[in-house]
Amino acid sequence: MDQETAKKLLVEGGTFVFLGVPQETQFGIDMQCWNTEEDFRGIKMIPPGLHYIHYSAVNKGTGDISPRSGFMHYFQKREFMVKMWDKNMEDISNDEISEESIQRLKDNLLNIDRHLAPYPYEIWQKWKLLTSQITAELAKKLSPINGLIRASVDLLPMKDEDRPRGVKANESIESDSESKDSQSSESTPGQSSAKRVKRTTREEKEKAMLPDLKPAPGAAMRFTEIPQDKYPSGSTPEEITKHYLDQSYTLDLMISQHDEPLHIIGELQFAYLCFLIGQSLEAFEHWKNLVVLLCSCDDAIHKYRSVFFHFIRTIEIQIEEMPEEFLADIVMNKNLVYKKLRDFFRTAYVSKVDGRLLTMIERFKENLTQKLQWDFTGLDIDEEDERPVIVKLDKE
Repeated sequence: MDQETAKKLLVEGGTFVFLGVPQETQFGIDMQCWNTEEDFRGIKMIPPGLHYIHYSAVNKGTGDISPRSGFMHYFQKREFMVKMWDKNMEDISNDEISEESIQRLKDNLLNIDRHLAPYPYEIWQKWKLLTSQITAELAKKLSPINGLIRASVDLLPMKDEDRPRGVKANESIESDSESKDSQSSESTPGQSSAKRVKRTTREEKEKAMLPDLKPAPGAAMRFTEIPQDKYPSGSTPEEITKHYLDQSYTLDLMISQHDEPLHIIGELQFAYLCFLIGQSLEAFEHWKNLVVLLCSCDDAIHKYRSVFFHFIRTIEIQIEEMPEEFLADIVMNKNLVYKKLRDFFRTAYVSKVDGRLLTMIERFKENLTQKLQWDFTGLDIDEEDERPVIVKLDKE
């Protein structure tokens, strides 16, 4: 970094002191990660704003790496944060650091300064783009209650009496002939004494054998739940079809659970970072579902122009940072993300989006075509599997 920036961050930058971290522990901030040395004590010159601190314990004997853990924190100017490593848990300590201890470290800052790594400033501009709509309040709202974002969430063990026993014998599938025989032999005219047996599918049997494990209290992510019902109660069949084709109603419900509309983009960014950095597959699924939802709206594009403007800016940088194996799957198999983006571009074409938003959409589409060779031609033509099916009804 240039000298002026370095001087400014030395004065205004935050400091994260991490005491007792074993050598070779994987430690990182934002998109940068290192293996710690023996005299590592933390990070200095952290630009004010939101940051993601993460770590993984490493077994010195085998080299095995534990699932990644971390937390997001909004650093204020000159903030001084101190955390301890718990050797027994091989994790960050839950114990609070006393104000006296923090003050002693501050007073001794000149001596520990050489053990603090400078923030990797070369990633700062890209990081700001990836977190542009995540406020401190939103990050706290979406993070687990205990504050720790884990790649592998602790699950509660089941009590023995709650363990699955499979499907009971009297819930198994009976054949139609057996049911008919039972009714003919035991029923009387006008009344049937044989109860119809509930049919159980193979999926239901398999599900009944699986334990219903739940995350430990305070450990679960708190993403906004995407409504299962895509339409208002009392909707006519025509209205239900409309709401499935245009999911603006569902987006309205999601946005209503936030303090402001742009927080839905903040949640998209938060979920992506918990996947990209935190290695959470749960977060990846939520990110994908949000992308699908935003790409499945028609009326909302005009109602929430600012939301979709920032959606384009966000997903463009996210796709650039996507891990190669996930990006390869999108490119080679034309998976759901590609298909929904194609739907989104078609919707923008049909609904006649204009102005700056249209310019951004066109640029995004061209960039994807150039970098990934994605084909977005023929947007005015229905896909083969999306064409309406014509059903001929027999006349009486």
